[in-house]
Amino acid sequence: MWRYLKRVLIGKPLKTMDEGGQALTKFKALALLSSDALSSVAYGTEQITTVLITLSAAALYYQLWVAALVLVLLFAITLSYQQIIHAYPSGGGAYVVASTNWGQSAGLVAGGSLLVDYMLTVAVSTTSGTEAITSAIPALYPYSVLVSVLIVIGIMLLNLRGMRESASFLTLPVYLFIFMIIVMIGVGFYNIVSGHITYHAAASVGQPVQGMTLLLFLRAFSSGSSSLTGVEAISNAVPNFKEPKRHNAAATLAIMAGILAIFFAGITFLSYYMGIRPQSNQTVLSQIGIGVFGHGVLYYLLQLSTALILAVAANTGFSAFPILAYNLAKDKFLPHAYLDRGDRLGYSNGIISLAVGAIVLIFIFHGQTTLLIPLYALGVFVPFVLSQSGMIIHWFREREGFWLGKAFINLIGAGISLGLVVLLLLLHFGNVWPYVIIMPLVLLLFYRINGHYHNVAKQLRVAAKEKADIHEYDGATVIVLVSNITRVTTGAINYARSIGDYVIAMHVSFDENPEKEHKTAQEFTEEFPDIRFVDIHSSYRSIATPTLRFCDVIAKRAAERNFTTTVLVPQFVPRHPWQNVLHNQTALRLRAILNSRENIIVSTYNYHLKE
Repeated sequence: MWRYLKRVLIGKPLKTMDEGGQALTKFKALALLSSDALSSVAYGTEQITTVLITLSAAALYYQLWVAALVLVLLFAITLSYQQIIHAYPSGGGAYVVASTNWGQSAGLVAGGSLLVDYMLTVAVSTTSGTEAITSAIPALYPYSVLVSVLIVIGIMLLNLRGMRESASFLTLPVYLFIFMIIVMIGVGFYNIVSGHITYHAAASVGQPVQGMTLLLFLRAFSSGSSSLTGVEAISNAVPNFKEPKRHNAAATLAIMAGILAIFFAGITFLSYYMGIRPQSNQTVLSQIGIGVFGHGVLYYLLQLSTALILAVAANTGFSAFPILAYNLAKDKFLPHAYLDRGDRLGYSNGIISLAVGAIVLIFIFHGQTTLLIPLYALGVFVPFVLSQSGMIIHWFREREGFWLGKAFINLIGAGISLGLVVLLLLLHFGNVWPYVIIMPLVLLLFYRINGHYHNVAKQLRVAAKEKADIHEYDGATVIVLVSNITRVTTGAINYARSIGDYVIAMHVSFDENPEKEHKTAQEFTEEFPDIRFVDIHSSYRSIATPTLRFCDVIAKRAAERNFTTTVLVPQFVPRHPWQNVLHNQTALRLRAILNSRENIIVSTYNYHLKE
């Protein structure tokens, strides 16, 4: 049943040779990997104005200068990540760059930050989309968390179907949003030039505003920098592009950055010129839309496209997280399960882990976007600092082409990013303090996993000129666990005879029905007179503990005779998998507890039912 449900939800498996068909063109990659960055213009300008309005309406004029500084940072980051794409095309982005140039610890900080940030990307995007939905349908507001969780599950299933299908699905909402913002900015500027929109700014450009401080300006800048989240995603997903991968990825990044810059600058200018002020019940983008389109069809299309792109912006995380997890697993800092491809050639374990992490964050923060954004921004800018400063080291080591100019661009980006990290920690500590706790725990997890893999390799490795230490035994003792006398028991005893020199049958009895227990012993003795039958009495209805104690005693005696000890666990296998839930899982529990003993070999005898 599960197999058929899986086929309906995810689709039929793809052959490994079909991987090339899953690679992305620039058109589809822009839809798949830029939704997070482009959707941030829906709230980037609003984050700036929300800070400035705390002083006065006149202070909103400074949003132009804040936006200009954000665009400078966007330019530096874009150039930097284009360099990263060409220098490190294997994907992994900031993690690979920081590991190569700063060392493994710095790389793990960058990688860990991005892993958590992609979970925040999904959480922020879905909660923002949910807010747009509940604004249109107020009756759904009490179920905001549930709606967000359902959106996450839906996007997870979409990504499990493969990149090509998820990219095709995302093409409509992403390009609809791009079209509507272009139309809004174009019509808005036309109306300004034609005089249909009058100048309503509270303060002219250059006019001094009483009470304005550098601290408030920097606070607005740190809030507006949330518009740059998601820019790094393309550099993390270079392996997903069609050949030539580097060229296509770099071109897609340039297109995305150009669109993002035009949108952010245009929306911020219209917000200033029209005198838009942040409101609790209506977004800045919505107010601009009303001012440009009125309450007509185009306005509602703008709102619909905004809600759609905010809801699907989570897909950027689903595209980049699995590749980053793959690189960390390849370096033995995450479980090797993240190296495995699923039926649809995607890294399914990474996709599922991301969804689970995002759902946990949605529950922790009760689906409130404003609580997530500062932590979200910090998780992006820490890797920005490490990757861009790492590229400076890269250029001084390689000294290729116009390397000094490239290093200078990286220096600007690293400097501004570092300033933002400091500002976020100082000015928004109440929101970002979980980062200070989460990151050491993530790093500890990385090192514990890595240490485990190295210990396993050390213990399993056989030196080239050394012979493996192979111990020769004189015989084998087999303990067969017996519940009652059935065909399963008969088959297990016969198999034990074929592999063992000495066979023991062990049965655990209880107080409830002593006559039944006596009958079991009698039937076994009649059926197998040559096999020793041991009945262990349990007063506490426990099977596992008496079994383990008995097996320990037998294993110790067997070792004294230089015998191996094998515990054979008989079980029947129903014809249909769903029927397993109708039976207890005693055999599973017994195998789990016996596996803890290094001097006991655990084996299973399966009897398959025909009906």
